[in-house]
Amino acid sequence: MAITLKNADAALKTFYLDAVSDQLNNGISPFYAAIEKSTADVWGKEVKRLVSYGVNGGIGAGTEDGNLPTAAGNNYAQFTTTLKNLYGVIEISDKAIRASENKAGAFVNLLDAEMEGLIKASRFNFGRMLYGNGLGMLGTVVNSGTDYMIFDSVQNMAEGMVIEFRDNVDQETDIVKRVISVDRANNTIFVDGDISIDMQNYTAYLQGSEGNELSGLGTIFNNKNEIYGYDKDMNAWIKPYDVNKVGTITEDHIQIALDEIEQASGNTPNLIICSWGVRRALLKLFAENKRIVNSMEIAGGFNAISYNGIPIVTDRFCPKGTMYMLNTNDFTLHQLCDWQWLESDDGSILKQIPGKPVYTATLVKYADLLCTRPCGQGRLRGITEA
Repeated sequence: MAITLKNADAALKTFYLDAVSDQLNNGISPFYAAIEKSTADVWGKEVKRLVSYGVNGGIGAGTEDGNLPTAAGNNYAQFTTTLKNLYGVIEISDKAIRASENKAGAFVNLLDAEMEGLIKASRFNFGRMLYGNGLGMLGTVVNSGTDYMIFDSVQNMAEGMVIEFRDNVDQETDIVKRVISVDRANNTIFVDGDISIDMQNYTAYLQGSEGNELSGLGTIFNNKNEIYGYDKDMNAWIKPYDVNKVGTITEDHIQIALDEIEQASGNTPNLIICSWGVRRALLKLFAENKRIVNSMEIAGGFNAISYNGIPIVTDRFCPKGTMYMLNTNDFTLHQLCDWQWLESDDGSILKQIPGKPVYTATLVKYADLLCTRPCGQGRLRGITEA
C-alpha cells in the first residue's frame, strides 16, 4: 500500500495515540502513576475543587434529657487553578514521506522514531513539571563563555531542549538557544551558536513555558503566602510539613515527620520520594541499624524499598538533599481530556508548515495538578547525601 498523508493521519489517530497515551500516563514517574486523572471539576479554563477541612461541628455529649448538639456542618473551601496547555510537536519532511512512499516498513520506522522522541521529551518535561511551581524556571546562569553556560544546577536540562533566557534586570527574553550537550558534573551546558554577552544571572525557561507549566509540588511547598487562592497565614490548615537543614538523616527525622503529618491531616503519607543521594544515605542508615530492607512493586510497575510499609522511590527531578512524604490520594490531575492530536477543520493531523516542505503534528493535553489536602504532605530538606 502506498503511503499517503491520509493513511499516515489514520495511523497517528488509531495506533499511535493509544500507545502514546498509555506510556505518558503510566511511565513518567511513580508519583504520576499513583495519582488520579479526572475530567471532574473542570469549569471552562479553570479547575474549581470543593474541599473540606477540619471536622463536622455537630458532635457533642450531653445529659439524658438535655439539649442535643447544635448542628455545625463541614468546613469547605474552593481551591482554584488554571488548566495548563501542554504540547508536543513532531516534524516530518515531505522528502522523508516521498522516500518511503512505497515502503510501508520504512515509513513505520520513521513514525516510530518520531514518536519515540516525542514520548522521551514529554516524559522528561512532564516529570520535571511535577516538582515545579508552575513558573517553569530551569535554572540560573552563574557564568558563561562563547558557547557554554554554567548554572546553579542542570538537573532540569537535557540535550535538544530549546531554552529562552530572561535577563533578571530588564526582564526581557533576549536569547533563545538549543542545548547541544550537558556536563552534569560541572553544571554546564553547551549551546548552538556563539554567546556574545555576559549571561550571568540570566534565568532559563523552556521555550514559551514561563508561567505556563503544571502546578507541581513547588506550588504547595513554596515561599509564597498563597496556595490555590488561600492565604497560608490565615489558613494554617493548608500548610504542609516542611523542615530544612536536616543534616544526617535518622529514623527519628522520618518518624517525627510522619507523625506530625498524621496529626495535622488525619492520614499517613503512602509514598516517600527522595533523591538518589538521599536514598544512598537511607540504605546506609538501615544497614547500620541492621534493619531489613524490603522491596516492593508499586503502581506503574516501579520498584521501591519499604519503610514500615511505605514505599520509598527515587526521582531524577527530586531536588538534591530532599525527601517528600506524600499522600497520593490527595492529588488529582484534572484534565479537559486525555492526550489528543490537534486537528484541522477537515480532521487532518499532519499539517504543512507554510512556506516549508515539512509537515507537523501536535499532541495536546489541557490539565493541571491539584492537591486537596496540602497539610497531609511533608518535606525534609538539607539532608546530607551519601
